[in-house]
Amino acid sequence: MKLTTLASKEGKDILKNKIYLLVVFVQVFILLGAFGLALASSIASDPTLIDQYGVTSVLKVGVPDSIRGSVLETDLVNQKLELIYYSNISDAQSFLGHPLVAIVDVNPNGQNVTVKTDTSNVFYPIVSTKINTAVNEYQLQKKLASSGLNSTQIQQILNPVNLQVVKINENNKSNLALNSSYFVEIMYGFIIPFILLLPFFLASNIVTDSIVGERERKTFEVLLMTPISSTTVMLGKTLPILLFSLIQSVFWIILLDLLKVPIYNPILMFILLFFIGLGFIGIGILISMFVDSTKEANSAITIVLVFATFILFMPLFIKASYFAPILNFIPTVIMVKLASTPNINPNIILSALPTMLISLLIFAVTVRYFRRERAIRL
Repeated sequence: MKLTTLASKEGKDILKNKIYLLVVFVQVFILLGAFGLALASSIASDPTLIDQYGVTSVLKVGVPDSIRGSVLETDLVNQKLELIYYSNISDAQSFLGHPLVAIVDVNPNGQNVTVKTDTSNVFYPIVSTKINTAVNEYQLQKKLASSGLNSTQIQQILNPVNLQVVKINENNKSNLALNSSYFVEIMYGFIIPFILLLPFFLASNIVTDSIVGERERKTFEVLLMTPISSTTVMLGKTLPILLFSLIQSVFWIILLDLLKVPIYNPILMFILLFFIGLGFIGIGILISMFVDSTKEANSAITIVLVFATFILFMPLFIKASYFAPILNFIPTVIMVKLASTPNINPNIILSALPTMLISLLIFAVTVRYFRRERAIRL
């Protein structure tokens, strides 16, 4: 009953915090922005997706009139590049960058191909890849033609095998927004852990007001004199903000699913987030006991979050196998493994135990220090 009353009071205080409510609202735009950025960058960096989504109109390449009807023109068109013809290729120089991404020039005998590209253009890698593919095919066709082969024989050599892809388990395929390895890597390898942990990062900052705010409002001594155990007090201050943070993460999981980025093993993910949140909020309360003002508390928790961000997210970009025994215990690495596959490896659950134990230890230290503070002041 006492715990419920205290938790209810803390919950109402949190809901009255307009900054916290604004931050919750901002997270929606952060999620949508991150998703949109991942989607756009994946399409912009993948020639196949560029062709699939029909945005090849931005892939403009300047070419001389002399290549009309040539093999090179056919190869460039097959790469779905939009060709703009110039009677004098030097006239195209002033248009390189806008609207042209590249210029392709061929000497009169067709032996030398010169390519000039605007490397500042966002589509430069795509256009460069497509032009290189077209030029390589052109050079190979010229070599085969010089050997005395006709066009039919050349096509048989260029396409010796008919590839037929047979898709199986279509009913069980992942309902993913974009079939791109880059999109999967950036979403599951960074954005999902970041989005799901963001509520707890913000909560640890908000919760610093829990103790130091009581001091500034001159109600801390009243709290210490209440006939409530230290553990109950800490639970009453921790559970409301932890619950609000977990609810936000659940909403982000649902929103991601609506955006066709499914999160697998949501129950295990929820349990892991509970302990991670408990640790972050515990640290926030612990810091608030060591400082004398909200300003100091916010500065201290910001420094802690910077280090926490480094520890949690740097391992996601480390590929060295000899670090694997250590990296497997990092919470964000565990989150990636849980979120990205429906298959549960028992080792993943074992890897999560240190996170759970550390979080419980942080909470125990918080209760112990609060009990000590209570004894000193009373």
